[in-house]
Amino acid sequence: MAQKKHTLNPDKWVQQHADYLFNYTIGRINNHDLAKDLVQETFFAGLKAMDNFQGLASERTWLISILKRKIIDYYRKINSIKGKAEVKMNFYSDGEREGEWIEERAPANWNNETDKNIENKELNLVLEKCIGNLPEKYEMVFRMKTIQQFETEEICKELDITSSNLWVIIHRARTQLRKCMEDNWFKN
Repeated sequence: MAQKKHTLNPDKWVQQHADYLFNYTIGRINNHDLAKDLVQETFFAGLKAMDNFQGLASERTWLISILKRKIIDYYRKINSIKGKAEVKMNFYSDGEREGEWIEERAPANWNNETDKNIENKELNLVLEKCIGNLPEKYEMVFRMKTIQQFETEEICKELDITSSNLWVIIHRARTQLRKCMEDNWFKN
């Protein structure tokens, strides 16, 4: 049985795909205006790349793959603008204990019930605020790895960081999120 060849219909992209692409983007970028810009850029790039469309994937799948590249490019651009210096604020930086936790900065334990409460709208608002308060690089890496579920290798390649640096950033982001959540949610 021959596989169905998909076709492109750019005249209906906005009507059929704009909301879906916007919602996909806003979940990864968390900036309304930027999300709209990235969707527009995706449509424009799609128009320019129409000759490359082979019809093996659906139109929406093809547009999403373009959008993913746009999102990665956005994060790469931020990374290159911001510098690559990392502040070693939670770990010993030299001596026998290098890389170990500084005891007073180790994260406190959370109750396992927290995972069940994530569904709560108020908790989501506080969590999103805490994610938004992370240093820009931490937020970028945390969103790409934890929320968008990009592969470690892909993030490292796109942001020009090592996998060990990525995991340090993830760990520090989680530690800061935990502290923020403890201060803004669990003490209420």
